[in-house]
Amino acid sequence: MSDSRSLVDELRIEPGSPPHLAGRDPGARVGAPGKKEGLERLEQHVERLGVLHNRLYAESTRAVLLVLQGMDASGKDGTIRSVITGVNPQGCRVQSFKAPTVSELAHDYLWRIHSVCPARGEIVIFNRSHYEDIVAVRVRKLAAAAVWRRRYEQIRAFEKTLTDEGTAIVKVFLHLSRDAQRARLQERLDDPEKRWKFRAGDLDDRAKWNEFAAAYEDVLHETSTDGAPWYVVPADHNWSRNLAVAEILVAELERLDPKVPEPAPGIENTKIS
Repeated sequence: MSDSRSLVDELRIEPGSPPHLAGRDPGARVGAPGKKEGLERLEQHVERLGVLHNRLYAESTRAVLLVLQGMDASGKDGTIRSVITGVNPQGCRVQSFKAPTVSELAHDYLWRIHSVCPARGEIVIFNRSHYEDIVAVRVRKLAAAAVWRRRYEQIRAFEKTLTDEGTAIVKVFLHLSRDAQRARLQERLDDPEKRWKFRAGDLDDRAKWNEFAAAYEDVLHETSTDGAPWYVVPADHNWSRNLAVAEILVAELERLDPKVPEPAPGIENTKIS
């Protein structure tokens, strides 16, 4: 547990501290010295996550929100498949956010986010999130700078409301290198089973790599708080990325320490005929 704790601390962005993404190695293999040991540790964490989530679901007083952000092809889908595989689907949801609908645009930008936050007992994973309303809006110039700049404070306040009401928030930025993104996008194009995931806009966004990197640098700096910290996870190696996210999530659930409710008095002596 101590090794996991030190890794979690290493990846966390302390409130008020810049993440210095350019100085972080996206190819770092964190959590284990090699892939074989890393996959073994991942299996242990997945099993532990299932136990802790079962307790969280049974307790039904608190919730966990896992936010995944990253450049295109940083591995959000793969992380979810590998880390959440042992969790009871009754108490777990994955929520993706597409372009806002007409109805959603008629409300404030956090309206659609709040409506799908986890209920007590749930783990919900945001595959992209409300942070697109800063990052994408800023880079694609969808709103004036004054609009997206004020959203830092609004999101900090929104997330504090969630944490105050019992939702633990874990925010993970999957830190991918430009070379690794190129290789993964090319793989999507070359593989008929993956080609559906490629969209023309991926190339437009790739051309704006530096702008997206600058936007994420500011977002992580402005919105990593004591109650809802950001973690920067190297994402060039799938096994290491998955292991790091699993360790972060397990550490948060261990901190919450959910308990299975006590049974009704005398029920342990009941015999089923």
